[in-house]
Amino acid sequence: MSVSISVRLPEKIARALEDLAKTTERPKTFLIRKALESYLAEYADYQIALERLRDKDDAVISGPDLRKRLGI
Repeated sequence: MSVSISVRLPEKIARALEDLAKTTERPKTFLIRKALESYLAEYADYQIALERLRDKDDAVISGPDLRKRLGI
């Protein structure tokens, strides 16, 4: 089921969205949906990473140590 949401965009972003829609021959709704899906996935990963950094029981491994453990 889809839900309708109204958003106000600055003119510069609205023009860029319009240009991209024309260039890619995709509806603006498609582009907005894909952008939000990508942002939400990245944000979720970011939150998980922050939680792990704050977890005192989760050891932080340096890049060189990680490569050594992986045999790289």
